[in-house]
Amino acid sequence: MLKRIPVFAALWLAGLWAGGPAWAQFVAVPSPLPSERQNSNAETDRDYRQDGARHIYAALPMRIFKGRMPPLLYGIAITETDIDADGNVVDVRVIREPVAAEVGPWIQLVIRRVGPYPPPTKMGRVTYTEVWLVHKSGNFQLDTLTEGQD
Repeated sequence: MLKRIPVFAALWLAGLWAGGPAWAQFVAVPSPLPSERQNSNAETDRDYRQDGARHIYAALPMRIFKGRMPPLLYGIAITETDIDADGNVVDVRVIREPVAAEVGPWIQLVIRRVGPYPPPTKMGRVTYTEVWLVHKSGNFQLDTLTEGQD
């Protein structure tokens, strides 16, 4: 008796998926490293971007693109993330979808997986925006901490 393989899996295994080899980088969400969480002293949503970006970089150093980003990126997305007073992710929205459709959901999962974030002690709750610059390797930089682009 033959086992039936879902069409999606069969296409992926055959290398026929429209996303090509880069698509595979966005199937799994990386496991974050444990880190010591510190409170945020940011007084505005914009100031909190630094704390949020540093937290993501500390949790996923293996996925941070080193150096200047190449001129053509696999995906660029803008997200809004709601963080409660304890640093928990309440909601994540992709407000600018990347052209590569698999990147947006992957970013949302990454944001949720690296929580909790630094609690916004001075604001109680924060909604901050970030621009994600994603390479086809699955490595990324955040606009807040980017090293630039060639």
